[in-house]
Amino acid sequence: MTQINGEMNISDVLNMDTQTAPIFFANGLHCLGCPSAAGESIFEACQIHGIDAENLLKELNAFFADK
Repeated sequence: MTQINGEMNISDVLNMDTQTAPIFFANGLHCLGCPSAAGESIFEACQIHGIDAENLLKELNAFFADK
């Protein structure tokens, strides 16, 4: 089973499955194509945008668990 963690960057997760994009969008991360998506960790992106990283990771891991 794939396990997503906060040290991974957004583009890594999207490369695993592009169907995770709606999860990022629903959690307030709309800049999936910007250079920062490949350069900063999920934790960093959430901190910059004031997003609950733990909730995002929970939803991403639930998505992969259901696959």
